[in-house]
Amino acid sequence: MHSQFLPVFVQILVAIGFAAVALTLSVVLGKSAHRNATKDSAYECGMLAVGDGASRFSVKFYLVAMLFVVFDIEVVFMYPWAVQFRDLVAHSPVALLSMAGFAGILAFAYVYAFRKGALSWKEEPRRPKTATGDKAAGLA
Repeated sequence: MHSQFLPVFVQILVAIGFAAVALTLSVVLGKSAHRNATKDSAYECGMLAVGDGASRFSVKFYLVAMLFVVFDIEVVFMYPWAVQFRDLVAHSPVALLSMAGFAGILAFAYVYAFRKGALSWKEEPRRPKTATGDKAAGLA
């Protein structure tokens, strides 16, 4: 039985051996570079790097990405159902009712996200906070 796995073991040993030889040769034959601040600095199209390299994104980008994934998954479930639609409905209308329920839940989720403003790109005005809180401003 072990003879059946011999080619797999040989392939694993060859892969590990190749990686070890490649890394060893790169250390032995490679040039050791002299480091300095100019070579270690970031290169941005000929311009000097000024400021923080990571810019901040609005949470809306992540929210839209999550909504895209959620509503994209529905296609993964609906496509095989649509391919087999005639066979499913010919046997029983339960398949049509179950997909209608699934689509109804997704429609409800879409309307909920739309009403909450998850799909709106306009910035909402911020209320100024008072020193004593919102109750003093008459918002309670």
